[in-house]
Amino acid sequence: MLTVRSRRAALVAVAVAGLIGSVAAPTAAQAADANRHKLANLQLLAINDFHGNLEPPAGSSGNVNEIDPATGKVVATPAGGVEYLATALRQARIPADDSITVAAGDIVGASPLTSALFHDEPTIEAMDKLGLDVTAVGNHEFDEGAQELLRLQDGGCHPVDGCYEQGRKFKGANFNYLAANVTDEKSGKPILAPYWVTKSQGVKIGFIGVTLEGTPNIVTAEGVKGLKFGDEVETVNKYAAELKKQGVNSIVALIHEGGYPASTTYNYDCGAAGQGISGPIVDIAKQLDPAIGAIVTGHTHNAYACTIPDPQGVPRSVTSAASFGRLYTEIDLQLDRTTGTIVRPSVKAENHIVRRTLPKAADMTALIAHYSALAAPIANRALGYIASDVNGRGSSALEKPLGDVIADAQLAGLAPADKGGAQIAFMNPGGIRSDLVYQASGSEGDGVVTYGEAFTVQPFTNMMQVKTLTGAQVLQVLQQQVSGLNEVAPKVLQSSRGLTYTLDMRKAGADRVLVDTVKLNGAPIDPAASYRVAANEFLAGGGDGFPAFAAGTDKLVGASDLDLFAAYLGANSSAAAPLAVPAQDRITIIGPGTDID
Repeated sequence: MLTVRSRRAALVAVAVAGLIGSVAAPTAAQAADANRHKLANLQLLAINDFHGNLEPPAGSSGNVNEIDPATGKVVATPAGGVEYLATALRQARIPADDSITVAAGDIVGASPLTSALFHDEPTIEAMDKLGLDVTAVGNHEFDEGAQELLRLQDGGCHPVDGCYEQGRKFKGANFNYLAANVTDEKSGKPILAPYWVTKSQGVKIGFIGVTLEGTPNIVTAEGVKGLKFGDEVETVNKYAAELKKQGVNSIVALIHEGGYPASTTYNYDCGAAGQGISGPIVDIAKQLDPAIGAIVTGHTHNAYACTIPDPQGVPRSVTSAASFGRLYTEIDLQLDRTTGTIVRPSVKAENHIVRRTLPKAADMTALIAHYSALAAPIANRALGYIASDVNGRGSSALEKPLGDVIADAQLAGLAPADKGGAQIAFMNPGGIRSDLVYQASGSEGDGVVTYGEAFTVQPFTNMMQVKTLTGAQVLQVLQQQVSGLNEVAPKVLQSSRGLTYTLDMRKAGADRVLVDTVKLNGAPIDPAASYRVAANEFLAGGGDGFPAFAAGTDKLVGASDLDLFAAYLGANSSAAAPLAVPAQDRITIIGPGTDID
């Protein structure tokens, strides 16, 4: 494998060859042409879906799959943590060449307590320190609404919680948030800049940032109130044309939408034509203006460095660096100083693991220590005990052990008549953000679940709702897991104990749910009967592609999902009798399963 420096030397040869036809013995005319096309190196360092993970992500969520060169087997390598990410990026940057650090959204949102308790101000500070230049917005940037996103960009104290330390005002992000396809419903204008232009060695480079058009389907209605989300392709192509009119011919798209590679190993080869990757980004990439030299993506939390043909059939680099700061992507390319364009044959992209064997960045260690000390009285409170790891985010199963626990916690808290009389509880898999790990994360001791750890699992603190659904509507909910908006990328809900059914993944759409197998406490679901169903406010409002929930009646608002989770851990575990891993026997899966968030 080429080193960074040797790879750069090779890129010069590749790019020149693309311009003059051959490196060996050029003609006088070819040499003159090459001289006119002077080339400049540019390095892009890219991350995505950091989600405020300042500290190393816990459990299997903190691993990266790679192939061990000695054995040829896939091994899980611990990775991530901003102390290591900062070191990795700083070591990767080559001072002699221009280097730009970019991101493809979800830098904040769904964050662990150390960042979330302070409305992600610590993560914004960390991104500034490690040298982030520009990022697209992601769906999670809207978790607290547009005004909070603008505050993170521009600075100022939180409108409710105020400033967290006397005499210290939040300055906002030095890097640029881009939201080309997020417009104000009234004015029709983007709520943030659609693009950012900088220069590298005299060549103008434009970055266009968009989030997925479907953001309103996966964010609470309050978070996207008053906003319109446009088509990714139309928006990027519109602003690419605008940039070209301004003489900006080197363009990079930062898109918070992604794909699903055929392998979970971080350095999987997608193939020359991108045959080894599927998902929304494939169709998007195939339609984007050929003037766009590279595409940096996110959202699916997968790792890939692929090429996908542009509208002219020419391969173009499309990358994603997984999530939580476990990887970064290095994109090396050449700029033609004469035409101001990216020399497409020169673009080479490679993902690198942020290994925890790297030295820790001292400034990041200090930042984490500072905010951890402020959060400690809340974060370190013990809630309960577990007998072993209870995996959620790190589970590849459709029915996740931690999903069962969370759904049971919601049912237990909302089953009493005065709390809603819930008979069934559903939890959306995307709302489970981590695992419960047996090994102690601090001084609390092995098996102890702290408030900070529980918060990392359920950071949204959504209020719970109980609604009345008919049996037919309950069946519709189950069918909507694998049909409609979720047919291509299924979202299998985590269900409370007592509800059992079979999914046949060999079938298509709603037929995947075998209706005659759906039972509650052993009795078939009666389509004409009424059932009290609990779900968080996002899901109950029809989010994640579940409109059947929104049709429910007699709504009762309960405690937050985190409060119910904490109460359940306290009531159902002790040091002498820790919580065991559930049996995962509620959903019977026939055929291949998918685990897509």
